[in-house]
Amino acid sequence: MATKTLLTIEQYMALGEDPPGVRYELSDGELIVTPSPNYSHNQISDKFKDHLELYLLKHPIGVAIRENDVKISEATVRRPDVAFIHKDRLKGVGPHDNPLPTPNLAIEVISPSDRASDIMKKVFQYLDAGVQVVWLFDTGTLHAYRQTSTSGRLITEVFSEDKEFSEPELLPGFTLKISEIFSWGASWGINLEE
Repeated sequence: MATKTLLTIEQYMALGEDPPGVRYELSDGELIVTPSPNYSHNQISDKFKDHLELYLLKHPIGVAIRENDVKISEATVRRPDVAFIHKDRLKGVGPHDNPLPTPNLAIEVISPSDRASDIMKKVFQYLDAGVQVVWLFDTGTLHAYRQTSTSGRLITEVFSEDKEFSEPELLPGFTLKISEIFSWGASWGINLEE
């Protein structure tokens, strides 16, 4: 019977930069190794963060992060594709500190190769740690899923492309059309024929 070696957060952080082609996360002490995201996935994450940062320039209520380590528990460090951390959670934290505190909002871009059980484990870890809202953008179905928890019960809302992303309690006045979010990863964004 093989014994699983568990890592502490300190051991995980000592691993340093991810090797080419993979990304690391720590889940209940277990090192999780996944393939690096593809171009489409990164376009959606990049542009979402860009829009969020423009909003936060006008409304300095916190910070937007992308692919940064965030501490979820004493044995879990996750790396949301995009996240928002309210300034109240940043007190006593420097911009060079790593991992960052648990975000208020976590956004994950789901690729067709992602396993539902892995995604849901991550959602539950986020919500159990105090993330108020988790949004999943599924590039396979072109649906968005808003996940929250009330009294330990998962609440899921499903949004099609004709709806909007908004979180008025966390980000008053910030909205994005879900169809626009998915369009960012649908093509190269340039004319290849010229």
